[in-house]
Parts: sequence; structure tokens; C-alpha cells
Amino acid sequence: MDDVRWLTEEEQEVWRAYMTSSVEFSAYVDRQLRRDSGMPMAYYEILVRLSESPGRCLRMSELADASLSSRSRLSHAVSALEKNGWVQRRPADGDRRGWVCELTPAGFDALAAAAPGHVTAVREHLFDVLTPEQLDALRGIGRAISAGLRTECDSVREEEAEAEAEAEACEAAGRGGADPDGCPG
Repeated sequence: MDDVRWLTEEEQEVWRAYMTSSVEFSAYVDRQLRRDSGMPMAYYEILVRLSESPGRCLRMSELADASLSSRSRLSHAVSALEKNGWVQRRPADGDRRGWVCELTPAGFDALAAAAPGHVTAVREHLFDVLTPEQLDALRGIGRAISAGLRTECDSVREEEAEAEAEAEACEAAGRGGADPDGCPG
């Protein structure tokens, strides 16, 4: 434990201020979306990503990456969105194992109805409380933190994709139990 670079009192203050504001802001936006639109922030983010994509559709793996979600968490969210009629899944063209998620007209309408309240919440509790200089600094801070995590995040995504591909290969081969080929049981 001698090699741990403990936070100074000032660093602890910065860390706690960042964490508190980040958690409180995310929780506020999520509550606002749930209350006003009946959807959590994660669903809103998926609908936004699809709405901004060509043809309003993305491969499931691309959607997971774009929405900063694990593939399994995304799959559960997409199932719920399908039940609402907001998205539909279909096989990817020319790829037997790949799937595409497509925003439906009803999903686009739900997103359009949710957007004004969401944008108002973000504007009032982020943009209106910061100066232009603080917003520039916040952009730089966000980019620096993301860049510092990129290698780690890419590695985790790669591991998840490999595990998913292995599970799909085992499923396609009709294997449910452990076997010499390493299919999970």
C-alpha cells in the first residue's frame, strides 16, 4: 500500500464534487424522462442513436458501442423497446449471425415527444448554470477522461464481443453443455 498515490484533501474535494454532480445530474435526467415520457435515460439514448443513424438502424454491436452499453444490457433494453413497438430487430443483410436494430415510426414519435422535456432539463441544469468558459472546460475535461479510458473500454468491448461470438458459435453448433471445444455449459 506504500505505492498508492492517495488523494490529497483538495483532490478528494474535486473527486467528490465531480461524482456528486455527475450522479445527481444523471439521476435527475433519468427521473425527468421516466416521469414525462415513461422511458429511462438508457432507452432514450438508444432511440437517439438509432434516429441519428442512416436508415434509422444500426447493428446491435454498433448500437451497444454507441450507447455505451454492454451487449447483454442492450439486448434486454431492446427487448423492452420492441414490446413498446419502438424498435424492431431483424437479421443483418448478408450476415447470418448479425442483427440490426431499427427505429420504428412509433419509436421516432416517442423520441420526438420526449425530446423537448429532456432538452429543457439538460439546458436548465447544465448549460444555464455554467459560463461559456466553464462549458469549454467541461468539454475538454469530458474528452480527456474519455481518452484516458478509451484503451480500457475498447479492451472490455473486445472481450465481450469474443465471448458473445463464442456463445453464438456454440449455440449454432447445437451444443448446450461443456465439451472439448470449450463451449460453455
